[in-house]
Amino acid sequence: MAPAALALAVALLGAAPPGAAAAWDLRALRCGLSADCECGFGTDLRGLECDLALSLVGQPLVRQQLMKGLQQFLHGPSPAKPLVLSFHGSTGTGKTYVSSMLVRHLFQGGLGSPYVHHFSPIVHFPHAEHIEQYKENLKRWIQGNLTSCGRSAFLFDEMDKMHPGLIDVIMPFLGPSWVVYGTNYRKAIFIFISNAGGEQINEMTLDLWQAHRDREEISLQDAESAISKAVFENPQSGFWKSGIINEHLIDFVVPFLPLKRHHVKQCVVNELIQQGLEVRQDVVQEVVDSIPYFPEEEKLFSSTGCKTVASRISFFF
Repeated sequence: MAPAALALAVALLGAAPPGAAAAWDLRALRCGLSADCECGFGTDLRGLECDLALSLVGQPLVRQQLMKGLQQFLHGPSPAKPLVLSFHGSTGTGKTYVSSMLVRHLFQGGLGSPYVHHFSPIVHFPHAEHIEQYKENLKRWIQGNLTSCGRSAFLFDEMDKMHPGLIDVIMPFLGPSWVVYGTNYRKAIFIFISNAGGEQINEMTLDLWQAHRDREEISLQDAESAISKAVFENPQSGFWKSGIINEHLIDFVVPFLPLKRHHVKQCVVNELIQQGLEVRQDVVQEVVDSIPYFPEEEKLFSSTGCKTVASRISFFF
């Protein structure tokens, strides 16, 4: 181990609570001698919280809900049920970005970890006429991976494009009381990502702005009521008439708010730094001004969030 790394390790162990160093040593020894999948699970919550504070723009409710959910879930070694998160908001507001950030801080290798599994309805479940086969495949995939490693994460992208009824096949893996032979599924994390509810969240945020209320005043209750009908009672939603909703198996609904101009500006600055480019204010302003905003008259919120920022920079630099 390099001297600097050794010094850092000693400092961290010296600051740890009684017994933590011994536990760390035992875990390191066990992970050095076996292929236990728990060894690929990092639980760097402090790093995640720091990353959210520094990199996630304009999403106070996301930081609040995500950290609360993870702290509760990871508090003990044997959670009562899997952690089930549902991300909602319009495009470019950070849903995919946050999900990748989360797994990066919890799993060695991040999205490339063998214990992180990503599903897309367009890629994995494209044809409605094959839904029964998809159900069987999905159930087998989930159970097989949980049998191999209980510390697994499953990301379901574009839930608003999922065939209604398909997602209910995973219900036995989400609840606190069901038993599925051969799996330790209560340590798993499930994340559903959807644009559904984004329009309603945007309307709610606009109404609050017109009432001269700051976005920091938006409560989770405000957002959940805006999301509910759009997501859970919509035939176009993957959750329509879902037992997952009826059985209250989602632990945290996480709303992503629309981004204003100053949020997009921060995204541009962050992207320039990440690309190793000079932060020139003329370039920042040109990128910000090139993005479409809504409503038509006020032009308050970015229509694409920060999604196109990276690709636009090259046009102005």
